[in-house]
Amino acid sequence: MTPPPGLENGQAGFRQRSEAALADAGLRANIRGAMEFLRARRQSQFLDAEEFEAFRRLGESIRRDALARLPQLLERLEAQLTARGVKVHWAQTPAEANDLIVAILQARQARHVIKGKSMVSEEIDLNDRLAARGIDCLESDMGEYVVQLAHERPSHIVMPAIHKTRADIASLFERHIEGAPYTEDVDELIQLARKRLRRNFVEADAGVSGVNFAIAETGTLWLVENEGNGRLTTTVPDVHIAVMGIEKVVERLEHAIVLASLLTRSATGQAVTTYFNLITGPRRAGELDGPRELHLVLLDNGRTQAYADEQLRATLQCIRCGACMNHCPVYARVGGHAYGTVYPGPIGQIISPHLLGLGASRDLVTASSLCGACAEVCPVRIPIPQLLIRLRTEAQRDPRARVEHPLRGQGASFTRGEALVWRFWSGTFAHPVAWRALRWLATRLRALTPVRQLGWTQHRTPLRPAPRSLHEMLKHRGRAQ
Repeated sequence: MTPPPGLENGQAGFRQRSEAALADAGLRANIRGAMEFLRARRQSQFLDAEEFEAFRRLGESIRRDALARLPQLLERLEAQLTARGVKVHWAQTPAEANDLIVAILQARQARHVIKGKSMVSEEIDLNDRLAARGIDCLESDMGEYVVQLAHERPSHIVMPAIHKTRADIASLFERHIEGAPYTEDVDELIQLARKRLRRNFVEADAGVSGVNFAIAETGTLWLVENEGNGRLTTTVPDVHIAVMGIEKVVERLEHAIVLASLLTRSATGQAVTTYFNLITGPRRAGELDGPRELHLVLLDNGRTQAYADEQLRATLQCIRCGACMNHCPVYARVGGHAYGTVYPGPIGQIISPHLLGLGASRDLVTASSLCGACAEVCPVRIPIPQLLIRLRTEAQRDPRARVEHPLRGQGASFTRGEALVWRFWSGTFAHPVAWRALRWLATRLRALTPVRQLGWTQHRTPLRPAPRSLHEMLKHRGRAQ
């Protein structure tokens, strides 16, 4: 299943893609098996419930503290990085970020780029934008490489090719890697990809990476990975361009250590990941490796909208572990591509309205049972169900209503008819006489209840008033209050 080619398509077709995913027995089996495996791995790292809760509260406090002082920490980060020879760039939109990156590459006549795993680069659609300018960009993360060969988007923020089987990957490699035989042996598949990718690190004119955390105190970019491709991407080419959302900054190194531990345990069930890359500048005199130029692109793309609202600011606490997706009953059944956005699952439901606007993501905020599993496992205690309820409210709000922090696309789901129904209903509840009259009419005219009641009767029996109200039954028994 191939998702829409670009974010500009937003949420169009969510219902159709969800129905297609539910009808795909193979996809559902793949996703279910992967989710069960990841949940078990994560659980093995948090055996002590009290310790886990204390750890979560610590992670939450670190993120909340950093966000409370975000402007100051970003300025401090820029100053520290600049002092160490890093060129810092600011981008408000994906277009600005892409233009900055393209300008850097064109100034150096770069034609071949190697890229480490980066959800922000997916967010700005970097690969396609570079291709349009004649610059080839090759993914070096194994999962990202697989979905790039398949011309798809990642279906999970930590494991991009989680929807693929070994047979799917074997067929892809046989078709796209010259001389590759068909094999379903995992080790052989990995070696085939590594051999194909290895020479590209040396031949690349520039490397692009994401950033997991940025430490303002020391001017350090912290990258978390398991395969070593991130280390090669950021050290072998002469130019390294890091792309980061503005919310990823923390104050001190010890804060990043706590968050990194929560990240790896929550994401893949590892006590510690294979590689932690800490980057503090380009190659210095006397050093034998590392880029000669290092650039950091700081991206807003709707994050300041979330930041401006005290409640919605909690969205920016996310450390991109994917635990909420792994435990979400909706994601576990439809997979990531059904959402049609870069960030699927619960985290995508609360961040996409800021990146794309509520107009393009209004169906996302209702694609949840509000069971609360996502909030229970979130390592930084993001209250996702409460944020979804708030976003639903904003989607239903009259677009003409004046609010302190209006969201882009406010009122995307608003209809005058529904607003009138709710106004009538709330007014009736507020006046006892009107409520008694409505109750009397509902019980006497119950035979007129429609058989089809919008979405309710797709999977449920129709709602129908009882022949007599509870008050009438109590009065008949002499127990009326």
